[in-house]
Amino acid sequence: MTSELERIKILEGKVVKLVEYLNKVIAENSVLKQKIRDLQAVKKDYEAQSTKFSQLDAQLKELEQEREEIRAKVDALIAQIDELGI
Repeated sequence: MTSELERIKILEGKVVKLVEYLNKVIAENSVLKQKIRDLQAVKKDYEAQSTKFSQLDAQLKELEQEREEIRAKVDALIAQIDELGI
């Protein structure tokens, strides 16, 4: 009988340790889930910034092209004025 009580106490001790371990794992899991949510928010922000950067880069290239076209037109106008001798 004593042996059975000892075995039950050993089992009880192991169950207590298991419950403590599970509680620890559940807490860690909760922390990790929050970190995932935080990182997903950061990722979403970076993706939005990347999209904005791409749009600004496209606008910059368009403006640079327009500037070159205007520069060419101004050069052509100056050349025409020079031909007039003014």
